[in-house]
Amino acid sequence: MESLFIMRNKNLKLKIIPLSLMLVMSTAFSDDVILQNIEIIGGNEKAKTLPGSGHVVTKKQMQIELTDDINQVLKTVPGVYVREEDGYGLRPNIGIRGATSERSDKITLMEDGVLIAPAPYSNPSAYYFPTIMRMQSIEVLKGAPLLKYGPQTTGGVVNLLSTPIPATRSGRLSTFLGENEQLNTHIYFGDGSGKFQYLVEAVRRDTNGFKEIDGRSNKDTGFGISDYVIKLGLNNDSNSFLFKAQSSRETSNETYLGLTDADYNANPNRRYAMSSIDQMKNDHQGYSLTYFQELTDNSYLVATAYRNEFARDWHKLSGGGNYVDSANGGDATAQGQLDGTIDIDSLNYKHNNRSYVSEGIQVNATFELASHTVEVGIRSHEDSMDRYQPQDYYAQTNGSYVYSSTTSPSGSNNRVETADATALHIADTWQATDRLLVNAVLRHEDVESSRKQYGSDRTTVASSKSNESDILLPGLSFTYDVNDNIQTLAGYHKGFSPIGGGASSEQEPEESDNFEYGARYKKDDFFVEGIGFFSDFSDKSENCSLASPCSNDATSGTYVTGEAEISGLEFQIQNTFKTGNMQIPVSLVYTYTKAEITGNNNASGYVSGDLLKAVPENVFSIRAGFEHNSGWDNYAIFKYIDETCVSTGCNRSSDAFAKTDELFVVDWVSRYEYSSNTDLFLKVVNVFDNQAIISREPDGARPNKPRTISAGVRINF
Repeated sequence: MESLFIMRNKNLKLKIIPLSLMLVMSTAFSDDVILQNIEIIGGNEKAKTLPGSGHVVTKKQMQIELTDDINQVLKTVPGVYVREEDGYGLRPNIGIRGATSERSDKITLMEDGVLIAPAPYSNPSAYYFPTIMRMQSIEVLKGAPLLKYGPQTTGGVVNLLSTPIPATRSGRLSTFLGENEQLNTHIYFGDGSGKFQYLVEAVRRDTNGFKEIDGRSNKDTGFGISDYVIKLGLNNDSNSFLFKAQSSRETSNETYLGLTDADYNANPNRRYAMSSIDQMKNDHQGYSLTYFQELTDNSYLVATAYRNEFARDWHKLSGGGNYVDSANGGDATAQGQLDGTIDIDSLNYKHNNRSYVSEGIQVNATFELASHTVEVGIRSHEDSMDRYQPQDYYAQTNGSYVYSSTTSPSGSNNRVETADATALHIADTWQATDRLLVNAVLRHEDVESSRKQYGSDRTTVASSKSNESDILLPGLSFTYDVNDNIQTLAGYHKGFSPIGGGASSEQEPEESDNFEYGARYKKDDFFVEGIGFFSDFSDKSENCSLASPCSNDATSGTYVTGEAEISGLEFQIQNTFKTGNMQIPVSLVYTYTKAEITGNNNASGYVSGDLLKAVPENVFSIRAGFEHNSGWDNYAIFKYIDETCVSTGCNRSSDAFAKTDELFVVDWVSRYEYSSNTDLFLKVVNVFDNQAIISREPDGARPNKPRTISAGVRINF
């Protein structure tokens, strides 16, 4: 098990129960401690006994599935919903247990225990997402124990665990080639055998994309990503340091402009020439320094200072959805304009230019007190978003695009949003009896946010807003071992979602009461778990953006849809069948969710029974492996996601464009062990080439990736 620390103890048996942001609980401490990845669950087996629901996408699964798209791997996690957008998972939309998925802004995103969204409090929308190829596993935590993390505490936490420093001097090279000139390469080398440890790592991803732009454009629809990491560790007898530095750059020819339904049905992989000059460029740098100090034989402290910087300029067409909507309504002029056969005097291409800073210090102390493990933590955090967005105007003439003018930013295109937050928590894990484990958590969040909106320059503030939230969040959960094989669990916690830097003083943050209850059975390789969940929202809210307009079509601010209830069931079953020279691991995951308005809201116009947007009723996956002793292994991954509402209340709408399509795809991976250090791979994504409208946001119908074949090699050295 990879954990926050690799502990070597001469005489004492370790009991590791990693439930805190910054630490691993243990009954004793070793003479030598090597600081490693910060886990919140602590491995797949620990997830099966937590006093709350959790799931770990293991290192083995990541390697088997050759994971390069976060959306695809999260489809195999119970309680998680993803809304695809670009077909590659560059800017994922992740929701958990009804916490809606718009740019993943209603869940807590972390890398190695550090908040990773560009501005988690003031602007949590995940326009940056870490390169998944350099992650070794993924943890998803739900239920009351998630209160130790935050700030989003309704749905859940996603913690990405990066490549650890190897225990001995070693490295790995993985490279894969595929259709659409795909080339993915991942290489790392490191050594953790001495007092000084290190890791150097690089990822490069390139593709021309699977869509084709109309007409005379010679531009592809692909992307290029470079990502570099250095980790340096120093291990002393009772304390350790770990420094991590990361830098990445992305250039992607991606757009907000989708298709009309008629054009989608004719060719889902088409792109209008109107979007030919659209391009995203971004840079990200992240730094962290973690310090571990053994205080006594039964207590220790972990402190981390971190800073993340993210800058992006998404130069793209603004208002393209208006042309798509009009053409969907039968407007022949709008259709001709999309086709490039009818000229347009002025098209607006905005430089969606933003820079973010997120930084803070978090400190946790853990104490072993008889049958109690007490954790005390504090985090002081600041983040900001600076938006300065000039607009370019082009004329569409005979299908070509000619620059005409640029306007300077003003109003909403020229603003700064900030947030200052202090979070404290105390948690007690109490082994009350041999069978009963109780986990109690109390979290306090104090958040101050503000917005300054300028005119044509930065000398005069045209308008300003501010908001303050001060909230206490309790949580209580337990597990009870009925016998050696059966365990029950239940829990309650108060949920909270910060309202963001654009909120005014009278706006209240989203709050919820959240319950879960279930049972588990485990014997040898067989595991089954069923967990019911229920969330009661006093005021369900949506964060509005161009990428994910709110249900009232607003593209900025917050929109309150009213009282809501979200309930459902998560079910999973795992087993490994053995026959002759073959092992057949099989897992099934299913999530049912009912998400609806529960009270009439005169302000929004919604009524009881209206379905919430972007929450599928049914999601399931099946993973089956065929592992042969000869070293030739094959794996099939089946994934299904139900249709979803594009906006709240689609069940009362007769609009043909009010929902996305359901989607079922099958992926196949074949692995051959060429030698003890070399594996060969063949991967087929979407074997049956099934494409559907997986999103209508932003600006029209959008497809999932078509059938794509790739092959590669993985070499350990």
